[in-house]
Amino acid sequence: MPDRPRNGGPEDGPDYQWLYGQGGQPQDPQATRPVPRQQRPDAPRPEETRVMRAQPRPSRPTPPPVAPPVDREPAGPRRRLRFRFRYLLVLLLLWAAYLVIVPVMAWNKVDKVEWQPEGDRPADQPGTTYLLVGSDSRAGLSKEQRKELSTGNAGGGRTDTIMLLHTGSGPNLLLSIPRDSIVDIPGHGTTKINAAYAYGGPQLLVQTIEQDTGVKIDDYVEIGMGGVAGIVDAVGGIEVCPKQNMKDKLAGLNIKKGCQEVDGTTALAYARSRHASATGDIDRVRRQREVVSAVGAAVVSPWNVINPVRYWRLNNAIPDFFAFGDGMGPVRSAMWAIAMTRVNGDKGLTCVVPLQDLAVNWDPEKAPQMFQKIIEDDTASIGKDLCSPTGGIG
Repeated sequence: MPDRPRNGGPEDGPDYQWLYGQGGQPQDPQATRPVPRQQRPDAPRPEETRVMRAQPRPSRPTPPPVAPPVDREPAGPRRRLRFRFRYLLVLLLLWAAYLVIVPVMAWNKVDKVEWQPEGDRPADQPGTTYLLVGSDSRAGLSKEQRKELSTGNAGGGRTDTIMLLHTGSGPNLLLSIPRDSIVDIPGHGTTKINAAYAYGGPQLLVQTIEQDTGVKIDDYVEIGMGGVAGIVDAVGGIEVCPKQNMKDKLAGLNIKKGCQEVDGTTALAYARSRHASATGDIDRVRRQREVVSAVGAAVVSPWNVINPVRYWRLNNAIPDFFAFGDGMGPVRSAMWAIAMTRVNGDKGLTCVVPLQDLAVNWDPEKAPQMFQKIIEDDTASIGKDLCSPTGGIG
């Protein structure tokens, strides 16, 4: 170790030299010697980087627990679209229930008619044949209604309208049987066919038709005097197309030539009139088919389903004016109504039983041919020689 410069300071004095053993003189064994400093275990070595002790950070409050996210529909057009779709779905379900419940309630009020005769009947035949009967009974009509409809006050009940509707593999056929047709009525001899209803009700009428035609009746539908007017008004009117001006005081009819919308009262008078044309009852059955077909088309119109008020009125009018044969449920009655719309133009045939004369005797050759076509479900081969709107006369 090099000698320090001598500056005359205290370290040059004898006490200093003695204390630290400097100066080359023999040291006193009792003298105090410098003791080497002990290095701490955690002290850094000269060649190591000294690590600064980390300063503790101030404690922070613990945040509250975060709730799981809620699945919410996004706001905006998408949410509004879903809401509208659900609202529309509920309305459609309610509407479907309404369409089912209303006719079921109405059907429970419909009168059922015993119509199937006892004894031998024709064997089963292909296709389906309905018997539609329009009764001239005034039962159920008030004095005011009889006056309004010009029905008079005749008692009892006869068949103002008799029609066979056949459906099957060929065109639908609506065949009118004039009420004055001369036939054999079991147990009552030869007389007008509408008397069968007066003598024995629907059962005798069905028995008479099956015996004289050979055609088996599958279902029976009856409409009362006020039924035509009520149903026409329930569907909002129908279109008729008279071929001439028609005025019949007894029927309460006064109508101009040409196609026009009519209400229930006028439609009934148009179907009942017997004195406004030269052919009388023959022309009347043609107009009856026209009215019945128009009513059938109006009944199954989509507007009567879309319009809830009209749908309600139509269904609740049926029990007041219609009666159905035992065994004919809502499905069969709907099939009959639809079939009635398919008898005009290219969709079907409308005819009168082939007649021999204005006395309303059936043609002995053509009438059996017509009935045989129905029995065999061969309406596709019925030509104009058999199918005529006047029965081939007039």
